[in-house]
Amino acid sequence: MSSGTVYTETVVHMAPEQFASEAPYQLAIMTLENGHRRTVRIAGERVQIGDAVEFAEDRNGIPFYRKRA
Repeated sequence: MSSGTVYTETVVHMAPEQFASEAPYQLAIMTLENGHRRTVRIAGERVQIGDAVEFAEDRNGIPFYRKRA
């Protein structure tokens, strides 16, 4: 997987039923190094627009990214 930069982000408080037990959680749209954008979940520390992020893990087909140190 690749890394990129947070384009925009939001925190989900009212999640769909299948993710309700995980709320609140953060979603981000990130700009990949190749210029494409991807919607991802954020693991760990919350991110802000402009933060560098890297792939952390895949959970049941959902990509999770974390703030790059």
